[in-house]
Amino acid sequence: MKLGLDRSGVAEGAEYRRLRHAIGRAVADFGLIREGDRIAVAVSGGKDSYTLLVMLEELRRRAPVSFELVAVNIDSGYPGYRTDTIEGFLRDNGFACRMVPTGHYSIIQEKRRPGSSYCSICSRLKRGALYEETRRLGCNKLALGHHRDDFLETLLLNQFFVGSLKAMSASMLADNGEVTVIRPLVYAAEDDIIAFSRRIGLPIVCCCCPVCGTADLQRKRMKRLLHDLEQEIPHIRSSLLTALSNVQPRHLLDTSLIDESASPAVR
Repeated sequence: MKLGLDRSGVAEGAEYRRLRHAIGRAVADFGLIREGDRIAVAVSGGKDSYTLLVMLEELRRRAPVSFELVAVNIDSGYPGYRTDTIEGFLRDNGFACRMVPTGHYSIIQEKRRPGSSYCSICSRLKRGALYEETRRLGCNKLALGHHRDDFLETLLLNQFFVGSLKAMSASMLADNGEVTVIRPLVYAAEDDIIAFSRRIGLPIVCCCCPVCGTADLQRKRMKRLLHDLEQEIPHIRSSLLTALSNVQPRHLLDTSLIDESASPAVR
């Protein structure tokens, strides 16, 4: 499937303009892309990662700085996963790409404890493979397709079920100390990504994980909660996202943030 990225078909529609603005704002706010960057873009075959890659390529063509993109696909080995569809899309549209087969499925079957999360062990293995491939390709950054709604759902999940006030970072040095993970879709609405991917006909591929469609039920609850609250509070998503960049440490209960020199405690 060839998109014709050099023609006007992609750059039509209100959702494209909103996505373009959202990514441009994120790049400016967080300094996500700089001159000479070589960026590995994780492409799973889902709507988010495809949209990220296409929009970053649009940005690359018009940006005042020079940077490179390399699409990276990690094949976990699930039966039926159509890597041929993903690779065909990437090559037909002129993307540099690396397809990485792994034995993750066998490892998960062997190591996963009964009752434990399938997604958590799969994501850890996939993230490790992405870091390694990013390093091997000589890339200094890894772009992931988490969008605004992923950030908000993660914020709520951590508060409700983990007891932690955190979400994700738009730009963060990975644990290996070598790769910077960036999330250019931080300001992008999932609804716009859905509309964009449908309009230009992106070849969506199911991950074919054995628990696909039934896993991550708590995240689905958060998605429903946000949807229901939005009916009464139309600006709730923008408000929650703003809250992530408007932290008031003095009004939280984390004792590690207390400045003991400011006010001596009574012993």
